[in-house]
Amino acid sequence: MAAKRLFGNLGSDPAQPPDKRMRARPTFASVIGEVLMVNSLQHLCKALEPMLRRVVSEEVERGLTRRCTRSFTRVPSLRIQALEPSTLYLKFSQKLNLPIFTGSKIVDADGSPLQIHIVEGDHSLPMPVPGPIKVEIVVLDGDFPPGDRTNWTPEEFDACIQKQRSGKRPLLAGDINITLRDALATVGDIELTDNSSWIRSRKFRLGARVVPGSYQGARIREAISEAFVVKDHRGELYKKHFPPRLDDDVWRLMKIGKDGAFHKKLASNGIKTVQEFLKMSVIDTPSLRAILGPGMSEKIWEATIKHAKTCEMGNKHYVYTEGNYTIIMNPICQVERAVINGTTYTTRELGSSSINKNCIKRLVRQAHLNWSTLHVIEAQVNDIALLTQGGEVEEQYPGVVSNEVPADRMLQFHHGGYQSDRALFEVGYLPLPSNNNHVSDLETNDWQMAFVATPMEHIITYSMAGE
Repeated sequence: MAAKRLFGNLGSDPAQPPDKRMRARPTFASVIGEVLMVNSLQHLCKALEPMLRRVVSEEVERGLTRRCTRSFTRVPSLRIQALEPSTLYLKFSQKLNLPIFTGSKIVDADGSPLQIHIVEGDHSLPMPVPGPIKVEIVVLDGDFPPGDRTNWTPEEFDACIQKQRSGKRPLLAGDINITLRDALATVGDIELTDNSSWIRSRKFRLGARVVPGSYQGARIREAISEAFVVKDHRGELYKKHFPPRLDDDVWRLMKIGKDGAFHKKLASNGIKTVQEFLKMSVIDTPSLRAILGPGMSEKIWEATIKHAKTCEMGNKHYVYTEGNYTIIMNPICQVERAVINGTTYTTRELGSSSINKNCIKRLVRQAHLNWSTLHVIEAQVNDIALLTQGGEVEEQYPGVVSNEVPADRMLQFHHGGYQSDRALFEVGYLPLPSNNNHVSDLETNDWQMAFVATPMEHIITYSMAGE
């Protein structure tokens, strides 16, 4: 052992300290090895970090889920309340009055202010709730709710609320915040300030929701209106009427634009209203088509005339007399009755081969030329039918005429020197006199209609004469 120690000390410097003599000098290979080991450890830590994070996250989530499940198990009433849909919901009382233009007041189909009430389940009657509730009116995307669903979450409703475009006024202006008392509230003046062409569906809906924090009871589901298009207010000046009125300007008809080519052509020929357009279409359709020119195709013509014919005729009837001929027409020159040589003809009979159709057409044309001088009768169509039918009661009222009807149901007509009696069963246009001495006489020089009872002094005379 001594020899080994002696041999190991050979060649050493006796003046060097003992600790320095024992320290080995690192070699180049050992230094490279240490560097590689450090790099490997750093890469390993980087690789393990995502996996460790995922494992920790999954364990935390699993622990929270077990805890929430135990909480709901302890309080089952809370779990049931969370899953049950609300049975209370807001509802607009009526549909909106369409079309809607920007800057115009939004009202319901009757032209009245919008109303909102609370209903429960399938009941349509308002359901009172305790205390006043604040309600906000909002604008929704026309595609809400998706799939025509009847239920949605508050978050889904809020996500579809539409705001104004950048640089524009608030989309809905006016009394958008209302207070609902006794389950009913009336909406004040509200209007939309922008059209609906800039969103994908090109339609809006009105919505109503309970203002968050204003009500602490069970959830009240939001109300939504039908989807509608909002047009620019400049288009309101040119909108069509459905149905049109007789005194409407002719450009209110479909396919006839204001100050357009068709409008100018009609106006230059004295056709300025819907009534004048319809009269011309009855009297001379080819001439009217010629006025409109080749620019009005058959398809456009059909759309225009179909729209025009939806016009309500009203209760005015026009009488034109020439010699032994008298015709009664509606406001657009369609013949309703004709009296020829004392015989009354219905519309159906005027189409038979025994009637001189050219003569009737000529009379209608003359009546049109002298329209302002015609005698006007204002009455219901049924009254006019009775007034002029004479011997045609059986045809106008099949099944109600009988030869066995007692005399106290006899109907008598007078027109000049012409008189016709027919039995009419329980028509009841005028009441029979309540006593034997009552006689009501409203006779005029033109037309009379009389109910004759038995005894003959029970006479009621009803005048259908004009002005």
